[in-house]
Amino acid sequence: MSSTAARIKRASTIKIQKILRGHSKLVRGVAHLPGGQRIITCSRDGSLRLWDLESCTQIGEDWRDDEDEIGVWSMALSPNGRTVASSYLDGTVRLWDVETRKVVTKWKEPSGDVNSVCWSPDGVQIVVGSADGIARVWNVESGKPLIVQGLNPIQTGHESVYVVSYSPKATKIATGGYSEDGIEIRNAKTGKLLSTIKHEYAVWSLAWTSDENKLISGSGNGSLRIFDTATWHQIAVLNGHNQVVEAITLFRNDRLLASTSWDKTARLWNLDTNLSIGLPLKHEKDVEHAAFSADGKILSTACADENAYVWNIHAILKAAGLENLLSIPAQQSGLKKKKSFSDALANATQRPAPLQLPGLLEDLQDCDSFPTSNSLHPRPFVHRRRSAFSPFRESRPRTLQVRLSPLFYPTLPDVDDPIELQQRSGLSTSSSRTRVVGVAAQQDNQVLHVARPPERASDKKKRIKNLTWWNRLILVLSCASHSPVDGTSL
Repeated sequence: MSSTAARIKRASTIKIQKILRGHSKLVRGVAHLPGGQRIITCSRDGSLRLWDLESCTQIGEDWRDDEDEIGVWSMALSPNGRTVASSYLDGTVRLWDVETRKVVTKWKEPSGDVNSVCWSPDGVQIVVGSADGIARVWNVESGKPLIVQGLNPIQTGHESVYVVSYSPKATKIATGGYSEDGIEIRNAKTGKLLSTIKHEYAVWSLAWTSDENKLISGSGNGSLRIFDTATWHQIAVLNGHNQVVEAITLFRNDRLLASTSWDKTARLWNLDTNLSIGLPLKHEKDVEHAAFSADGKILSTACADENAYVWNIHAILKAAGLENLLSIPAQQSGLKKKKSFSDALANATQRPAPLQLPGLLEDLQDCDSFPTSNSLHPRPFVHRRRSAFSPFRESRPRTLQVRLSPLFYPTLPDVDDPIELQQRSGLSTSSSRTRVVGVAAQQDNQVLHVARPPERASDKKKRIKNLTWWNRLILVLSCASHSPVDGTSL
Protein backbone atom coordinates (compact mmCIF):
# COMPACT_ATOMS: atom_id res chain seq x y z
CA MET A 1 0.00 0.00 0.00
CA SER A 2 1.38 3.41 -0.98
CA SER A 3 2.06 6.03 1.67
CA THR A 4 -0.69 8.29 0.25
CA ALA A 5 -3.22 5.43 0.29
CA ALA A 6 -2.26 4.64 3.87
CA ARG A 7 -2.86 8.25 4.87
CA ILE A 8 -6.27 8.20 3.21
CA LYS A 9 -7.17 5.06 5.12
CA ARG A 10 -6.07 6.59 8.42
CA ALA A 11 -7.94 9.83 7.64
CA SER A 12 -11.18 7.96 7.04
CA THR A 13 -11.13 6.81 10.69
CA ILE A 14 -10.79 10.32 12.17
CA LYS A 15 -13.90 11.23 14.10
CA ILE A 16 -15.06 13.73 16.69
CA GLN A 17 -13.22 12.71 19.81
CA LYS A 18 -15.76 13.84 22.38
CA ILE A 19 -19.03 15.75 22.81
CA LEU A 20 -19.84 17.80 25.91
CA ARG A 21 -23.60 17.99 26.47
CA GLY A 22 -25.42 19.89 29.18
CA HIS A 23 -26.08 23.51 28.20
CA SER A 24 -29.67 24.40 27.37
CA LYS A 25 -28.86 27.18 24.87
CA LEU A 26 -26.15 27.90 22.34
CA VAL A 27 -22.57 27.65 23.61
CA ARG A 28 -20.75 30.94 23.07
CA GLY A 29 -17.23 30.28 24.32
CA VAL A 30 -14.68 27.64 25.29
CA ALA A 31 -11.24 27.75 26.96
CA HIS A 32 -8.63 25.13 27.93
CA LEU A 33 -7.28 25.36 31.47
CA PRO A 34 -3.59 24.73 32.29
CA GLY A 35 -2.85 21.05 32.75
CA GLY A 36 -4.80 19.93 29.70
CA GLN A 37 -7.49 18.00 31.58
CA ARG A 38 -10.24 20.61 31.99
CA ILE A 39 -12.08 23.12 29.84
CA ILE A 40 -14.59 25.88 30.60
CA THR A 41 -17.60 26.74 28.45
CA CYS A 42 -20.08 29.62 28.57
CA SER A 43 -23.59 29.75 27.15
CA ARG A 44 -26.62 31.88 26.45
CA ASP A 45 -28.33 29.86 29.19
CA GLY A 46 -26.53 32.17 31.66
CA SER A 47 -23.98 29.67 32.98
CA LEU A 48 -20.31 28.82 32.82
CA ARG A 49 -19.43 25.14 33.22
CA LEU A 50 -16.26 23.25 34.06
CA TRP A 51 -15.66 19.95 32.26
CA ASP A 52 -13.38 16.96 32.68
CA LEU A 53 -12.00 16.05 29.25
CA GLU A 54 -11.25 12.44 30.15
CA SER A 55 -14.77 11.53 31.23
CA CYS A 56 -16.65 14.24 29.28
CA THR A 57 -18.60 15.06 32.44
CA GLN A 58 -19.33 18.36 34.14
CA ILE A 59 -17.35 19.13 37.29
CA GLY A 60 -19.55 20.55 40.02
CA GLU A 61 -22.53 22.84 39.55
CA ASP A 62 -23.15 25.54 36.98
CA TRP A 63 -21.29 28.79 37.58
CA ARG A 64 -23.99 31.40 38.25
CA ASP A 65 -23.98 34.63 40.20
CA ASP A 66 -27.06 34.82 42.48
CA GLU A 67 -28.92 32.49 40.11
CA ASP A 68 -28.67 35.12 37.39
CA GLU A 69 -30.32 33.88 34.17
CA ILE A 70 -28.92 36.62 31.94
CA GLY A 71 -27.16 35.02 28.97
CA VAL A 72 -23.36 34.98 28.70
CA TRP A 73 -22.15 36.46 25.42
CA SER A 74 -18.34 36.21 25.60
CA MET A 75 -15.59 34.80 27.77
CA ALA A 76 -11.79 35.12 28.09
CA LEU A 77 -9.27 33.25 30.24
CA SER A 78 -6.58 35.29 32.01
CA PRO A 79 -2.94 34.83 30.93
CA ASN A 80 -2.13 32.85 34.10
CA GLY A 81 -5.21 30.65 33.69
CA ARG A 82 -6.59 31.44 37.14
CA THR A 83 -9.41 33.85 36.32
CA VAL A 84 -12.18 33.93 33.73
CA ALA A 85 -13.78 37.15 32.51
CA SER A 86 -17.33 36.78 31.19
CA SER A 87 -19.64 39.38 29.66
CA TYR A 88 -23.42 39.31 29.80
CA LEU A 89 -26.25 40.61 27.66
CA ASP A 90 -27.09 43.29 30.25
CA GLY A 91 -23.59 44.82 30.03
CA THR A 92 -22.24 43.19 33.20
CA VAL A 93 -18.67 41.84 33.27
CA ARG A 94 -17.81 39.25 35.92
CA LEU A 95 -14.42 37.87 36.94
CA TRP A 96 -14.47 34.26 38.22
CA ASP A 97 -11.84 32.49 40.30
CA VAL A 98 -11.28 29.17 38.51
CA GLU A 99 -10.56 27.13 41.66
CA THR A 100 -13.32 28.51 43.91
CA ARG A 101 -15.73 29.02 40.96
CA LYS A 102 -16.93 32.24 42.59
CA VAL A 103 -17.20 35.82 41.34
CA VAL A 104 -14.34 37.94 42.69
CA THR A 105 -15.11 41.20 40.87
CA LYS A 106 -17.89 42.52 38.67
CA TRP A 107 -18.84 45.79 37.03
CA LYS A 108 -21.45 47.20 34.68
CA GLU A 109 -20.33 48.64 31.36
CA PRO A 110 -22.05 52.06 30.96
CA SER A 111 -22.33 51.59 27.20
CA GLY A 112 -24.59 48.56 27.53
CA ASP A 113 -24.28 45.22 25.75
CA VAL A 114 -20.69 43.91 25.74
CA ASN A 115 -19.70 41.93 22.65
CA SER A 116 -16.07 41.12 23.46
CA VAL A 117 -13.58 41.05 26.34
CA CYS A 118 -9.79 40.69 26.18
CA TRP A 119 -7.10 40.55 28.89
CA SER A 120 -3.91 42.55 28.69
CA PRO A 121 -0.84 40.25 28.46
CA ASP A 122 0.13 41.02 32.07
CA GLY A 123 -3.39 40.29 33.34
CA VAL A 124 -3.73 43.72 34.96
CA GLN A 125 -6.31 45.22 32.59
CA ILE A 126 -9.28 44.16 30.48
CA VAL A 127 -10.54 45.92 27.37
CA VAL A 128 -14.21 45.51 26.46
CA GLY A 129 -16.05 46.30 23.24
CA SER A 130 -19.73 47.24 23.20
CA ALA A 131 -22.62 47.21 20.78
CA ASP A 132 -22.78 51.02 20.62
CA GLY A 133 -19.28 51.36 19.15
CA ILE A 134 -17.55 52.13 22.46
CA ALA A 135 -14.50 50.32 23.88
CA ARG A 136 -13.15 50.82 27.39
CA VAL A 137 -10.16 49.67 29.44
CA TRP A 138 -10.80 48.49 33.02
CA ASN A 139 -8.45 47.87 35.92
CA VAL A 140 -8.89 44.29 37.14
CA GLU A 141 -7.99 44.87 40.78
CA SER A 142 -10.22 47.90 41.35
CA GLY A 143 -12.99 46.95 38.94
CA LYS A 144 -13.02 50.53 37.63
CA PRO A 145 -12.18 52.09 34.26
CA LEU A 146 -8.70 53.53 33.83
CA ILE A 147 -8.57 57.26 34.40
CA VAL A 148 -6.77 57.90 31.12
CA GLN A 149 -8.17 60.20 28.49
CA GLY A 150 -8.51 58.23 25.30
CA LEU A 151 -9.03 54.89 27.06
CA ASN A 152 -12.15 55.78 29.06
CA PRO A 153 -13.89 55.59 26.77
CA ILE A 154 -12.39 54.73 23.38
CA GLN A 155 -14.65 56.34 20.81
CA THR A 156 -14.24 54.02 17.83
CA GLY A 157 -15.54 54.59 14.34
CA HIS A 158 -17.47 51.31 14.41
CA GLU A 159 -21.23 51.28 14.50
CA SER A 160 -20.80 48.29 16.80
CA VAL A 161 -17.57 46.82 18.22
CA TYR A 162 -17.57 43.07 17.58
CA VAL A 163 -14.08 42.22 18.79
CA VAL A 164 -11.26 43.78 20.86
CA SER A 165 -7.71 42.44 21.06
CA TYR A 166 -4.52 43.43 22.90
CA SER A 167 -1.29 42.88 21.00
CA PRO A 168 1.01 40.29 22.67
CA LYS A 169 3.46 42.98 23.84
CA ALA A 170 0.64 45.23 25.10
CA THR A 171 1.69 48.06 22.81
CA LYS A 172 -1.52 48.23 20.79
CA ILE A 173 -5.25 47.57 20.98
CA ALA A 174 -7.08 46.45 17.87
CA THR A 175 -10.84 46.75 17.48
CA GLY A 176 -13.01 45.25 14.76
CA GLY A 177 -16.61 45.91 13.92
CA TYR A 178 -19.22 47.19 11.55
CA SER A 179 -17.91 50.16 9.59
CA GLU A 180 -15.85 50.90 6.50
CA ASP A 181 -12.81 51.09 8.77
CA GLY A 182 -13.14 47.42 9.64
CA ILE A 183 -10.11 47.50 11.97
CA GLU A 184 -8.77 50.33 14.11
CA ILE A 185 -5.32 50.16 15.72
CA ARG A 186 -4.66 52.28 18.81
CA ASN A 187 -1.85 52.97 21.23
CA ALA A 188 -2.57 50.81 24.28
CA LYS A 189 -1.25 53.45 26.69
CA THR A 190 -2.96 56.55 25.33
CA GLY A 191 -5.77 55.31 23.07
CA LYS A 192 -4.40 57.38 20.19
CA LEU A 193 -5.53 56.12 16.79
CA LEU A 194 -2.50 54.78 14.89
CA SER A 195 -4.03 53.25 11.80
CA THR A 196 -7.23 52.02 10.19
CA ILE A 197 -7.65 49.05 7.86
CA LYS A 198 -10.59 49.21 5.52
CA HIS A 199 -12.78 46.14 4.93
CA GLU A 200 -15.72 45.67 2.62
CA TYR A 201 -17.48 43.61 5.28
CA ALA A 202 -17.69 43.77 9.07
CA VAL A 203 -14.76 42.37 11.05
CA TRP A 204 -15.82 39.76 13.59
CA SER A 205 -12.57 38.26 14.85
CA LEU A 206 -8.89 39.19 15.30
CA ALA A 207 -5.65 37.41 16.22
CA TRP A 208 -2.05 38.66 16.53
CA THR A 209 1.03 36.57 15.94
CA SER A 210 3.23 36.35 19.04
CA ASP A 211 5.88 38.65 17.56
CA GLU A 212 3.24 41.27 16.64
CA ASN A 213 4.43 41.18 13.02
CA LYS A 214 1.08 40.03 11.65
CA LEU A 215 -2.59 40.66 12.41
CA ILE A 216 -5.25 38.25 11.17
CA SER A 217 -8.91 39.17 10.75
CA GLY A 218 -12.11 37.21 10.12
CA SER A 219 -14.74 38.97 8.02
CA GLY A 220 -18.45 38.89 7.33
CA ASN A 221 -17.93 37.49 3.82
CA GLY A 222 -16.12 34.40 5.11
CA SER A 223 -12.56 35.48 4.29
CA LEU A 224 -9.55 35.64 6.60
CA ARG A 225 -6.99 38.34 5.88
CA ILE A 226 -3.40 38.65 7.04
CA PHE A 227 -1.79 42.09 7.45
CA ASP A 228 1.82 43.15 7.86
CA THR A 229 1.81 45.31 10.99
CA ALA A 230 4.82 47.32 9.81
CA THR A 231 2.84 48.78 6.90
CA TRP A 232 -0.71 47.57 7.67
CA HIS A 233 -0.86 46.27 4.12
CA GLN A 234 -2.67 43.05 3.32
CA ILE A 235 -0.25 40.22 2.50
CA ALA A 236 -2.57 37.21 2.18
CA VAL A 237 -6.22 36.16 1.97
CA LEU A 238 -7.48 32.78 3.18
CA ASN A 239 -10.69 31.71 1.44
CA GLY A 240 -12.79 28.72 2.43
CA HIS A 241 -15.71 29.79 4.59
CA ASN A 242 -18.80 31.16 2.86
CA GLN A 243 -20.37 32.95 5.83
CA VAL A 244 -19.28 35.06 8.81
CA VAL A 245 -16.00 34.03 10.45
CA GLU A 246 -17.15 34.27 14.06
CA ALA A 247 -13.85 33.41 15.75
CA ILE A 248 -10.21 32.64 14.99
CA THR A 249 -7.61 31.14 17.30
CA LEU A 250 -3.89 30.87 16.68
CA PHE A 251 -1.66 28.15 18.12
CA ARG A 252 1.26 29.60 20.03
CA ASN A 253 3.87 28.71 17.40
CA ASP A 254 2.09 31.01 14.89
CA ARG A 255 1.94 28.24 12.26
CA LEU A 256 -1.47 26.65 12.90
CA LEU A 257 -4.75 28.60 12.80
CA ALA A 258 -8.33 27.53 13.46
CA SER A 259 -11.42 29.47 12.35
CA THR A 260 -15.12 29.02 13.07
CA SER A 261 -18.03 30.21 11.00
CA TRP A 262 -21.77 30.52 10.58
CA ASP A 263 -21.42 28.07 7.70
CA LYS A 264 -21.48 25.34 10.39
CA THR A 265 -17.81 24.45 10.07
CA ALA A 266 -14.47 24.96 11.71
CA ARG A 267 -11.35 24.96 9.54
CA LEU A 268 -7.65 24.41 10.13
CA TRP A 269 -5.08 26.51 8.27
CA ASN A 270 -1.39 25.96 7.60
CA LEU A 271 0.16 29.42 7.90
CA ASP A 272 3.40 28.19 6.34
CA THR A 273 1.53 27.89 3.04
CA ASN A 274 -1.69 29.83 3.82
CA LEU A 275 -3.69 26.77 2.74
CA SER A 276 -6.49 24.93 4.53
CA ILE A 277 -5.74 21.54 6.05
CA GLY A 278 -8.08 18.76 4.98
CA LEU A 279 -11.83 19.21 4.82
CA PRO A 280 -13.82 21.42 7.22
CA LEU A 281 -14.89 20.08 10.62
CA LYS A 282 -18.64 19.85 10.26
CA HIS A 283 -21.17 20.85 12.92
CA GLU A 284 -24.94 20.84 13.07
CA LYS A 285 -25.26 24.62 13.54
CA ASP A 286 -23.18 27.80 13.63
CA VAL A 287 -19.75 27.39 15.25
CA GLU A 288 -19.32 30.22 17.74
CA HIS A 289 -15.80 29.78 19.11
CA ALA A 290 -12.72 27.54 19.25
CA ALA A 291 -9.66 27.06 21.46
CA PHE A 292 -6.46 25.01 21.18
CA SER A 293 -5.03 23.03 24.07
CA ALA A 294 -1.58 24.13 25.28
CA ASP A 295 0.16 21.51 23.11
CA GLY A 296 -2.12 22.12 20.12
CA LYS A 297 -3.15 18.46 19.89
CA ILE A 298 -6.77 19.18 20.80
CA LEU A 299 -9.21 21.77 19.46
CA SER A 300 -12.45 22.44 21.32
CA THR A 301 -15.34 24.15 19.53
CA ALA A 302 -18.47 25.86 20.86
CA CYS A 303 -21.60 25.35 18.80
CA ALA A 304 -25.07 26.88 18.55
CA ASP A 305 -26.58 23.39 18.91
CA GLU A 306 -25.98 23.69 22.70
CA ASN A 307 -22.92 21.43 22.71
CA ALA A 308 -19.15 21.71 22.78
CA TYR A 309 -16.96 19.40 20.71
CA VAL A 310 -13.43 18.09 21.13
CA TRP A 311 -11.35 17.27 18.05
CA ASN A 312 -8.12 15.28 17.83
CA ILE A 313 -5.97 17.74 15.87
CA HIS A 314 -2.84 15.63 16.28
CA ALA A 315 -4.52 12.74 14.45
CA ILE A 316 -5.74 15.05 11.67
CA LEU A 317 -2.29 16.54 11.14
CA LYS A 318 -0.63 13.13 11.29
CA ALA A 319 -2.96 11.79 8.61
CA ALA A 320 -2.09 14.77 6.42
CA GLY A 321 1.64 14.45 7.05
CA LEU A 322 1.77 17.82 8.83
CA GLU A 323 2.71 16.87 12.39
CA ASN A 324 5.51 19.44 12.31
CA LEU A 325 2.91 22.22 12.55
CA LEU A 326 2.75 21.45 16.28
CA SER A 327 6.47 21.98 16.84
CA ILE A 328 7.43 24.79 19.22
CA PRO A 329 10.32 27.12 18.28
CA ALA A 330 13.32 27.14 20.60
CA GLN A 331 12.71 30.74 21.64
CA GLN A 332 9.17 29.85 22.77
CA SER A 333 10.14 26.63 24.53
CA GLY A 334 12.93 28.37 26.48
CA LEU A 335 15.75 26.56 24.67
CA LYS A 336 18.42 28.29 22.63
CA LYS A 337 19.50 26.39 19.56
CA LYS A 338 22.10 27.64 17.13
CA LYS A 339 20.84 27.44 13.59
CA SER A 340 23.21 25.59 11.30
CA PHE A 341 23.93 26.46 7.68
CA SER A 342 22.24 23.23 6.54
CA ASP A 343 19.09 24.12 8.46
CA ALA A 344 18.99 27.58 6.90
CA LEU A 345 19.50 26.11 3.43
CA ALA A 346 16.75 23.55 3.95
CA ASN A 347 14.32 26.20 5.15
CA ALA A 348 15.14 28.41 2.18
CA THR A 349 14.63 25.70 -0.44
CA GLN A 350 11.94 23.49 1.03
CA ARG A 351 8.32 24.41 0.50
CA PRO A 352 5.73 22.21 2.22
CA ALA A 353 3.37 20.87 -0.41
CA PRO A 354 -0.32 20.58 0.45
CA LEU A 355 -1.52 17.00 0.57
CA GLN A 356 -4.86 16.49 -1.14
CA LEU A 357 -6.53 13.49 0.46
CA PRO A 358 -9.85 12.45 -1.12
CA GLY A 359 -12.41 11.82 1.59
CA LEU A 360 -10.29 13.31 4.37
CA LEU A 361 -12.60 13.88 7.37
CA GLU A 362 -15.57 13.51 5.00
CA ASP A 363 -17.46 11.35 7.46
CA LEU A 364 -17.10 13.65 10.46
CA GLN A 365 -20.79 14.54 10.30
CA ASP A 366 -21.73 10.91 10.87
CA CYS A 367 -19.22 10.09 13.57
CA ASP A 368 -21.70 10.67 16.39
CA SER A 369 -25.36 11.43 16.73
CA PHE A 370 -25.91 15.19 16.81
CA PRO A 371 -28.85 16.69 18.72
CA THR A 372 -31.81 17.50 16.50
CA SER A 373 -32.99 20.62 18.27
CA ASN A 374 -35.34 22.68 16.13
CA SER A 375 -34.87 25.82 18.20
CA LEU A 376 -33.92 28.99 16.38
CA HIS A 377 -30.52 30.54 16.87
CA PRO A 378 -31.24 33.65 19.00
CA ARG A 379 -28.99 36.69 18.74
CA PRO A 380 -29.17 39.77 20.92
CA PHE A 381 -28.34 42.28 18.20
CA VAL A 382 -30.52 42.07 15.12
CA HIS A 383 -28.22 44.22 13.04
CA ARG A 384 -25.32 41.79 13.61
CA ARG A 385 -26.79 39.18 11.27
CA ARG A 386 -28.38 41.77 8.99
CA SER A 387 -25.11 43.56 8.42
CA ALA A 388 -22.90 40.50 8.39
CA PHE A 389 -23.10 39.95 4.65
CA SER A 390 -23.57 43.58 3.57
CA PRO A 391 -20.54 45.14 1.88
CA PHE A 392 -19.81 48.79 2.55
CA ARG A 393 -20.65 50.97 -0.46
CA GLU A 394 -18.53 53.99 0.44
CA SER A 395 -15.35 54.92 -1.40
CA ARG A 396 -12.79 52.17 -1.81
CA PRO A 397 -9.01 52.46 -1.93
CA ARG A 398 -7.77 52.16 -5.49
CA THR A 399 -6.42 48.69 -6.18
CA LEU A 400 -4.74 46.88 -9.01
CA GLN A 401 -5.85 43.28 -9.44
CA VAL A 402 -3.57 40.99 -11.37
CA ARG A 403 -3.46 37.26 -11.82
CA LEU A 404 -0.12 35.57 -11.60
CA SER A 405 0.79 31.90 -11.74
CA PRO A 406 1.86 29.87 -8.69
CA LEU A 407 5.39 30.14 -10.04
CA PHE A 408 5.53 33.68 -8.65
CA TYR A 409 3.13 33.23 -5.69
CA PRO A 410 3.60 29.66 -4.46
CA THR A 411 1.52 30.18 -1.31
CA LEU A 412 -1.71 30.79 -3.19
CA PRO A 413 -3.99 27.75 -3.53
CA ASP A 414 -5.38 28.75 -6.93
CA VAL A 415 -3.95 30.75 -9.80
CA ASP A 416 -7.40 32.12 -10.55
CA ASP A 417 -7.68 33.84 -7.18
CA PRO A 418 -7.17 37.61 -7.62
CA ILE A 419 -4.35 39.25 -5.73
CA GLU A 420 -5.04 42.72 -4.42
CA LEU A 421 -2.06 45.03 -4.44
CA GLN A 422 -2.71 48.10 -2.34
CA GLN A 423 -1.01 51.41 -2.99
CA ARG A 424 1.45 52.57 -0.38
CA SER A 425 0.64 55.78 1.36
CA GLY A 426 3.15 58.53 1.82
CA LEU A 427 4.98 61.16 -0.19
CA SER A 428 6.55 60.22 -3.48
CA THR A 429 10.25 60.76 -3.94
CA SER A 430 9.64 61.88 -7.53
CA SER A 431 7.83 65.00 -8.64
CA SER A 432 6.82 63.44 -11.95
CA ARG A 433 3.53 61.65 -12.32
CA THR A 434 3.67 57.90 -11.73
CA ARG A 435 3.26 55.80 -14.85
CA VAL A 436 0.80 52.90 -14.66
CA VAL A 437 1.71 49.77 -16.60
CA GLY A 438 -0.94 47.13 -17.28
CA VAL A 439 0.22 43.54 -16.83
CA ALA A 440 -1.81 40.81 -18.48
CA ALA A 441 -2.17 37.29 -17.13
CA GLN A 442 0.61 34.94 -18.24
CA GLN A 443 0.96 31.18 -18.39
CA ASP A 444 3.65 29.40 -16.39
CA ASN A 445 5.74 28.66 -19.49
CA GLN A 446 5.58 32.14 -20.95
CA VAL A 447 7.84 35.09 -20.38
CA LEU A 448 6.34 38.14 -18.68
CA HIS A 449 6.84 41.21 -20.90
CA VAL A 450 6.27 44.77 -19.71
CA ALA A 451 6.14 47.48 -22.38
CA ARG A 452 8.44 50.47 -22.09
CA PRO A 453 6.79 53.90 -21.68
CA PRO A 454 5.69 55.62 -24.93
CA GLU A 455 8.43 57.69 -26.56
CA ARG A 456 7.84 61.36 -27.16
CA ALA A 457 8.18 62.62 -30.76
CA SER A 458 11.00 65.02 -29.87
CA ASP A 459 13.00 62.24 -28.21
CA LYS A 460 12.46 59.93 -31.16
CA LYS A 461 13.62 62.60 -33.64
CA LYS A 462 16.74 63.27 -31.59
CA ARG A 463 17.54 59.55 -31.26
CA ILE A 464 17.20 58.92 -35.03
CA LYS A 465 19.26 61.98 -35.89
CA ASN A 466 22.15 60.82 -33.68
CA LEU A 467 22.36 57.26 -35.04
CA THR A 468 25.83 56.05 -35.97
CA TRP A 469 26.48 54.11 -39.20
CA TRP A 470 26.55 50.76 -37.35
CA ASN A 471 23.28 51.62 -35.55
CA ARG A 472 21.64 52.20 -38.92
CA LEU A 473 23.03 48.90 -40.28
CA ILE A 474 21.67 46.90 -37.34
CA LEU A 475 18.29 48.63 -37.63
CA VAL A 476 18.03 47.73 -41.36
CA LEU A 477 18.98 44.10 -40.73
CA SER A 478 16.52 43.81 -37.83
CA CYS A 479 13.62 45.20 -39.87
CA ALA A 480 14.43 42.90 -42.80
CA SER A 481 14.47 39.72 -40.67
CA HIS A 482 11.54 40.55 -38.37
CA SER A 483 8.12 39.00 -38.98
CA PRO A 484 4.95 40.36 -37.35
CA VAL A 485 3.71 38.56 -34.25
CA ASP A 486 0.25 38.01 -35.79
CA GLY A 487 1.64 36.04 -38.72
CA THR A 488 0.64 38.53 -41.42
CA SER A 489 2.99 39.40 -44.22
CA LEU A 490 4.57 42.78 -44.63
